Amino acid sequence: MEEIKVKYFAEDLPELCYVEGKSDWIDLCAAEEVTLKAGEFRLIPLGVAIALPRGYEAHIAPRSSTFKNYGILQTNSVGVVDCSYCGDNDQWRMPVYATRDVTIEKHARICQFRIVENQPRLTFTRVAHLDGPDRGGFGSTGK
Repeated sequence: MEEIKVKYFAEDLPELCYVEGKSDWIDLCAAEEVTLKAGEFRLIPLGVAIALPRGYEAHIAPRSSTFKNYGILQTNSVGVVDCSYCGDNDQWRMPVYATRDVTIEKHARICQFRIVENQPRLTFTRVAHLDGPDRGGFGSTGK
C-alpha cells in the first residue's frame, strides 16, 4: 500500500478517508466559510496539500450533490493535480463559478478526488481510415 503524505492547513479539518462500501473517491471540504454572489468566481481552499507519489496524479471533480446544494460549477470541469504540486504551501483549491447567491459553510463536502497512475507515453499515427465500426460520430448512440 502506497503512503500519501497530507498537510492539513487547520487542526479542525476532517482527515481524508474512504467512505467504506460507497466509492473509491475521497471527499474534500471547504476549509473556510465562503460567500459568493451569483456570477462570482472564487478559488475555494480545500485545506490540504498532498505529496503524490511520482507517476501519479489526482483528479478533482464536484460531488454529485454540489450543484443542487450550492449552485456552484467547477470552472475547469475536472481538476488535475500532478505530483510536482507537492510543496508545503501548495494547498489544493476548487475553482468555482456561482450561479446563485450562496454561502458554503466551513467543512461542507463540495468535491472529491481520486489518485490515478499517469498515462503511459504513447505515439500517435496518422491514418486515412480506421477499422472499427462507424457509430455515427456522436456519443455512444450516434444521435
